[in-house]
Amino acid sequence: MSASLTIVFDNPELLGAVCGPNDRNLDEISLLLDAPVRTRGNVVSFDPPDEESRLLFRTLMDRLSDAASSGESVNGHRIRSELTALETGDDADVQAFRDSVIAVPGGTRKVFPRSRQQATYIRQMSALDLVFSIGPAGTGKTYLAVAHALMELLSRKKRKIVLTRPVVETGESLGFLPGDLTQKLAPYLRPLYDAMEDLSDPDLLQRLRDNGQLEVAPLAYMRGRSLKNCYIVLDEAQNTTVEQMKMFLTRLGEGSRAVVTGDLTQIDLPNRQRSGLVDATRVLKRVEGIGITEFSTQDVVRHPLVRKIIDAYESHE
Repeated sequence: MSASLTIVFDNPELLGAVCGPNDRNLDEISLLLDAPVRTRGNVVSFDPPDEESRLLFRTLMDRLSDAASSGESVNGHRIRSELTALETGDDADVQAFRDSVIAVPGGTRKVFPRSRQQATYIRQMSALDLVFSIGPAGTGKTYLAVAHALMELLSRKKRKIVLTRPVVETGESLGFLPGDLTQKLAPYLRPLYDAMEDLSDPDLLQRLRDNGQLEVAPLAYMRGRSLKNCYIVLDEAQNTTVEQMKMFLTRLGEGSRAVVTGDLTQIDLPNRQRSGLVDATRVLKRVEGIGITEFSTQDVVRHPLVRKIIDAYESHE
């Protein structure tokens, strides 16, 4: 093990911003670098297992200090994004990583990518009108799509957000479920709402719903529509049929952008039907102007156990 590394902070406010509430940020760094990080007074110490970890920690703390000095938020999201960028070892890649930030106007915070693939995904959503995002649970597919949609809407680049997904988890028709359409769909669209509520004030979201700028609709209700100047998020797309996917993709109108997310290990279609997401990515993979981001378990950004759980299940299949 390399000798302990200590960093002295002369500014108590800067120390507090870098360490986070109850040293939460240092706990995150300790977990990511697999070595203890401690504070005593105005000194932060790190016991690196090797020289590479020592250099990563030193550079990471410099970057976090610079961010805090500029008034930027230092939290788990920022720490993971900075560390992942540093581990690429490419200054150009680091800058591209930093540029891949979602800032929702009036939102609670900026959203930084937490892996290289997330940075690629954000850049694709900013540059292309149709993006497919494929990968396991916990990789940020839906969260980042919703964040980007809110940014585009509240920046007045799009007039409306449309959230949709196929409803295949129940054998009941939506017509037999209680409430209006929004209430019927609420259980299916809860992950999308959760992401929005994490990014924006609930009162703002209610106003968007009330004035028609935020619409939810089952995929089957999209037939025959032409969506102009909208941001459409199709979630759980692995459960679309080939016909449904083709129908959805041909709804795009002038000025619209669509993000399609799905997990190919969670296909619930009955009677072994072919997934529209599998078919679309095969058919469209060489079409110019369409982006496809593929995540792996290495991109899982939920609780560290989630990645281990996914890997364990995959190794026993």
